[in-house]
Amino acid sequence: MLIEVKVPQLSESVSEATLVTWHKKEGDAVSRDENLIDIETDKVVLEPPAPAAGVLVKIVKNGGESVTSGEIIATIDTEATAAAGAPAAAAAPAAVAAAPAAASSAAASPSARKILDEKGIAAGDVSGSGRGGRVIKEDAVAAQPKAAAPAAAPAVAIASGDRAEQRVPMTRLRARIAERLIQSKNENAILTTFNEVNMAPVMALRKQYADKFEKAHGVRLGFMGFFVKAAVAALKKFPILNASVDGNDIVYHGYIDIGIAVGSPRGLVVPILRDADQMSIADIEKKIAEFGQKAKDGKITMEELTGGTFSISNGGVFGSMMSTPIINPPQSAILGIHATKDRAVVENGQVVVRPINYLAMSYDHRIIDGREAVLGLVTMKEALEDPARLILDV
Repeated sequence: MLIEVKVPQLSESVSEATLVTWHKKEGDAVSRDENLIDIETDKVVLEPPAPAAGVLVKIVKNGGESVTSGEIIATIDTEATAAAGAPAAAAAPAAVAAAPAAASSAAASPSARKILDEKGIAAGDVSGSGRGGRVIKEDAVAAQPKAAAPAAAPAVAIASGDRAEQRVPMTRLRARIAERLIQSKNENAILTTFNEVNMAPVMALRKQYADKFEKAHGVRLGFMGFFVKAAVAALKKFPILNASVDGNDIVYHGYIDIGIAVGSPRGLVVPILRDADQMSIADIEKKIAEFGQKAKDGKITMEELTGGTFSISNGGVFGSMMSTPIINPPQSAILGIHATKDRAVVENGQVVVRPINYLAMSYDHRIIDGREAVLGLVTMKEALEDPARLILDV
């Protein structure tokens, strides 16, 4: 019986995707629910499972080709027998144990395979520590490419003496990021306002309760929870910062969904904290930790990346002192936070040293006036310099 392998349903905002790498070739045996290929959209990488066990008898679309929802990309024969020499769907345990180092790509977990693909390392070159020699995520993270091995990316090397160049095609995600940044720059009247925040009160509160917080909630007390709560306070006070433009209309959202920019091996993604105004600091920290791990593993879903009414970008984790963040359309404002450093400031006529963080908020001047933007940032500053405001909602 022939079973068609189709592209899974993509979200409404994603018109097409790109086939990345087939993990099987024609004639190979496959198991039900086994990952056959990675499909990259401009948001996430999908790992569609095989709909049935059998033999992959026909690959209709090759790696690198563009596809749409429901498009047929391969065919599985559930009654066929794998060709001689093809990897079996379920190898005998003795055979696996005898040669773990020669594991095929099917012997690597999806998350491990994704990391290895990013590093340009074949799964067969990694010794797996999982059951039966399976390459697991920890093996992939620790793996290093061979010194003599060329990069696995589809690149074109241009030799020119000691001034060689390499041309590598953008991934769909990177191309989409570039497209959206240019769209934002061309369509929004972007202006950025700055302020400085004395982080000493937050740092003192965090130091006092860090251990108790982690024991009570099972997650580390970071700084992002405070920044998100401060942003929520500003968005409540000035709803225009949480609004968006739709043609000639201004859309005021009756909810606060904050996007948190997270770096991933494939590029920047912005998962959404839904109803951030209803979340506690513990809820926020747990969700951000979850997003960070999912981004690292390439497991963030389309639903988690869709929507958002405001965004926060944290360049401070990389040591950034100041930046002018670009608005994420169709949102109208974004907060940039940076590294906290000891700086000399004047208080009551005296020069003192305080841990200062520079906040930057870019906003769409078409609908947001300077007054709302500046006062919104001041609200965030006041909340961070007096964290009790975040608890008392004042």
